[in-house]
Amino acid sequence: MKRDRPQGAVPGQGRRLELDTTIAHSARVYNCWLGGKDNFAADREAAAAAAQAYPDLIRGVRFQRKFLANSVRYLAGTAGIRQFLDIGTGLPAADNTHEVAQRIAPESRIVYVDNDPIVLAHARALLASAPTGATAYLDADLRDTDAILTAAARTLDLAEPVALMLVGILQLIGDSDNPQAIIDTLLGALPPGSWLAIAHPASDIQADQLAQVAGRLNQMMSQKSFLRTKAEVTRFFDGLDLIDPGVVPLNRWQVDPADPGPDIAAYCGLAIKA
Repeated sequence: MKRDRPQGAVPGQGRRLELDTTIAHSARVYNCWLGGKDNFAADREAAAAAAQAYPDLIRGVRFQRKFLANSVRYLAGTAGIRQFLDIGTGLPAADNTHEVAQRIAPESRIVYVDNDPIVLAHARALLASAPTGATAYLDADLRDTDAILTAAARTLDLAEPVALMLVGILQLIGDSDNPQAIIDTLLGALPPGSWLAIAHPASDIQADQLAQVAGRLNQMMSQKSFLRTKAEVTRFFDGLDLIDPGVVPLNRWQVDPADPGPDIAAYCGLAIKA
């Protein structure tokens, strides 16, 4: 079978790329929705099928990027955080975590984690740190918490507060893999004053459309997507102090309250470990 090539692919760094280009992958599908070129035909087909089921999907993806940037600005600015552990990084796009953080505090240190070989191939763009700060990239699965923490400790000081960024990743972890235990393990290794940011697609906003999106993606992607209610997403923050406005649709988190538009079918929140 002839192998497809992503429209904007570059050679892998450090190891040979091992790709099944006939199956869509979440990072590359997301890249399609953002208008990127680092994707294959299978990714583009999955992205189009999902967007057809939920026409507001592209708007939601853009609000998710806005949440990532706004939360990092808050963390690096108001909260004074200088360390970030960003899991489920995805392909480089505008306002990556290190770019936003280091504009405010050039000494910020960031560790990115993802398990898509195409993201690994672009890791060099994620490592373009300000001279006084640092960035690192780890090829790993969110479920492998021990490997993540061990590698992160080479760049981050885990005795000092860290912002754990789980933006658009927890929906790929089913209940059978106990996402709460994964969060608890990662946060348990971080000191008080650390933060947790989550963005997660909803099962109780435009439920019929989102169920169609998940169904279509689950037929075409290597990873399955699991939608959750507001109550289920809120439980991920148990034991933490949520900042205002709490767990809300993506378009209602620190945006212009005069014109939030229709609710995006995804929740987000930011909380501190006391």
